[in-house]
Amino acid sequence: MIWGLTTHTFTLVHVALSLIGIFTGLIVVYGLLTAKPFRGWSAVFLATTIATSVTGFGFPFDHFEPPHVVGVISLVVLTIAVVARYGFHISGAWRRIYVISAMIALYLDVFVGVVQAFQKVPALHALAPKQSEPPFVIAQLAVLAIFIVLGIFSTIRFTPTELRSA
Repeated sequence: MIWGLTTHTFTLVHVALSLIGIFTGLIVVYGLLTAKPFRGWSAVFLATTIATSVTGFGFPFDHFEPPHVVGVISLVVLTIAVVARYGFHISGAWRRIYVISAMIALYLDVFVGVVQAFQKVPALHALAPKQSEPPFVIAQLAVLAIFIVLGIFSTIRFTPTELRSA
C-alpha cells in the first residue's frame, strides 16, 4: 500500500498523471509557439507535472537514486514556472523564465518517459537492456535536441497578444 492505494493502482495513477502532463505540455508548447497562453491547458500541465514528480517520491526506496534527483530538479523548475506564470503573470523577464522552466519540466517528464519505455517495453529493452547502448543514447539525444529547438523557438515567439497590448 502506498498512500492508501495498492502498488499497482498507485503506479497507474502516477503513469496517468505523467501522460496527462506530457499531453497537455505538448499543447502548451504549441501555445508558446503560436503566442497563445492557453491558461487552462497550462494549469493542467503544471498541476499534473507537479503531481507526477510528487508521486514519484511515493514509491518505496532505500536510498536516494537518480530518479529522485530528476524529481527534485523537476519540482524546483516547476516552482519557478508557477511563480513566473501566476505570481508575475509572465510579464517582462518572467515571460522567458516561464517558457524556459515549462520547457525544462516537460523535457524532464519526457526524459523519464523514454527511460521507462526502455525499461518496460520488451522490444526497446532488448535494444538497450543497460540503457547505455546506442539506441537509448540516440533516443535521449534526439529528445534533448527537439526540446532545445522547441525551447529556442518558444522563447522567441511567445509574446501573447494580451501582453503586447498591455
